[in-house]
Amino acid sequence: MIHVLVIGAGAMGSTHAAAYADMPNAHLAGIVDTDAGKGARLAEAFGTSSFTSYTEAMEALDRVDVVDVCLPTPLHKKFVLQAADDGKHVICEKPLARSLADAREMIDHCCSRGVRLFVGHVLRFFHEYAHAKQLLDDGVIGKPAVIRAGRGGGYPIGWQHWYSDFGASGGITLDAMIHDFDFLRWCFGEVERVYAKGLHGRVHAQLDYSLVTLRFQSGAIAHVEGTWSHEGFSMNLEMAGTQGIIGYDSARDQPLLSFQRGGHAAGGGGVPVPESPVEENPYFQELRHFLNCIEQDKEPIVTAEDAYEALQIALSALKSMETGRPVHLGTGTADPSSKGVIGS
Repeated sequence: MIHVLVIGAGAMGSTHAAAYADMPNAHLAGIVDTDAGKGARLAEAFGTSSFTSYTEAMEALDRVDVVDVCLPTPLHKKFVLQAADDGKHVICEKPLARSLADAREMIDHCCSRGVRLFVGHVLRFFHEYAHAKQLLDDGVIGKPAVIRAGRGGGYPIGWQHWYSDFGASGGITLDAMIHDFDFLRWCFGEVERVYAKGLHGRVHAQLDYSLVTLRFQSGAIAHVEGTWSHEGFSMNLEMAGTQGIIGYDSARDQPLLSFQRGGHAAGGGGVPVPESPVEENPYFQELRHFLNCIEQDKEPIVTAEDAYEALQIALSALKSMETGRPVHLGTGTADPSSKGVIGS
């Protein structure tokens, strides 16, 4: 039985707490939130204790094995380092940090203290995305060439409106599209360069839009779109290759579709085959996987180094928006010779 302390009683903390409460190998040891009423309500819902500080919780609880950090990005580093110093394994929501330097310090610190660090890049655990990855690996679409991915909805309202503080949240590019960056890197390998345009700074604070183009070392190109300017959340994915296409749209009743070119599909040439079986909550799957990795001393599907690389892609996109030029990964600098065309 693994005893987990959840830091943060917001939407993500509530989601994680609910998952642990349903796991036979997990015990929800407590909830920490500076808002005593908020923390108490969540703790009461799951029959556990609430605390207004991490220190208070650690002093009161007999056992904590894992600290799960579900807080705004600027607060991640403090609690990850503190938990590692206390010898606790750490689960931290994405993005790992607001800067690569902080992310590297967090990863290295956990390693030096001999504790595991897991980062919540949950898209790898969504059934449709995991299935799309399997179809890709099985060669259903042949050699990948062009990918489109997107997500969006209304502007999020969080603790003290921290999403509106670009220096803290990084806007939709860092806070939300990093999911897609991680997934696409998982599918297509390392990114060579990044070019991006965005709405940040052009209109009032609570609208955001970003369009990011990734060129992979393999030669594949991905266009990733994110918006916090519309109503109703949705996400989508399309992978086109030499032999077929895989498509996903969460707004559809039957979101995962695949077909092969030239009549090679089992169901007939060019006929979409809907596939969207009901699965467990992906957050539950993710957290159960992390706890199993601790118990069995296994590597997770998504590592802290993967989280670092996804962060680098997101920050490179922000740099490209700032300079108006592509950014080459590995150097982190804009290409002075480029006129903004990444597909060339």
